[in-house]
Amino acid sequence: MSDFLELVKTRRSVRTFDGQKLDQTTVDELKNYAKEIVNPYNIPIKFVFLDADEYNLSSPVLAGEKLYVSAAVKAGEHAEEAYGYSFEKLLMHAHEMGLGTVWIGGTMPREKFEDATGLLENEVMPCVSPLGKAAKKMSIKETLMRKGVKADVRFDFKDLFFRNDFQTPFTKGTAMEEGLADALEAIRLAPSAVNKQPWRVVVGDHVAHFYEKHDKGYITPKYDLQKIDIGIAMYHFEKELQEEGRDPKCEVNDPGIAMPADTDYVASYRW
Repeated sequence: MSDFLELVKTRRSVRTFDGQKLDQTTVDELKNYAKEIVNPYNIPIKFVFLDADEYNLSSPVLAGEKLYVSAAVKAGEHAEEAYGYSFEKLLMHAHEMGLGTVWIGGTMPREKFEDATGLLENEVMPCVSPLGKAAKKMSIKETLMRKGVKADVRFDFKDLFFRNDFQTPFTKGTAMEEGLADALEAIRLAPSAVNKQPWRVVVGDHVAHFYEKHDKGYITPKYDLQKIDIGIAMYHFEKELQEEGRDPKCEVNDPGIAMPADTDYVASYRW
């Protein structure tokens, strides 16, 4: 198992923090790492680190958080995929540093966070995340939330991944034979809005086509939250293949595969 997949497996959404501020060295490392993040679309993502006390920021689903990171992007084609990819890369690095994080897309006073971020007129700020050390024990509220969204449950492999078309499930056994089991597992375990897991992947010969399976209520007038989830999945897949010594390249080239209802093509990886 790669180091990255191990990180994916040990990560969870953290909503209860120890109430302590991070030391400046840790904050500086996160800021410097954020400056170097790029995504397959070369779309700039603006990360802003916000002191919760200074800006009087909070979320009703969190406790003990002292620092947030928000991310803004100029609205436009592929902005959501780039956003999900880049933000997830930062949050996985934070997890590697021993910090707790959680994607927050709705349960926050949005206007206050946007003002603190310095959001420009042509930018959107779909999500934020707290950053800090997890408390030794989850709050009752966090425990109930995790049960409510079945946070530790994921769809079966065969329901997410397919061979050449959407009628043929790509089994885990076949994925193991072809050396793709870990990369696809990294997708399967990725976080998503309310754990809807909207990614579907059709695997061909040295290519994987990513699709979004829509659920109602996740498209706002300015962005599609579930397309951000696809960006998260794309990062997990690409990173795992890279850890295994392969060189995946992202492209947008719809293969024309017949799709189920409420499903859209997003992107492909070749290696």
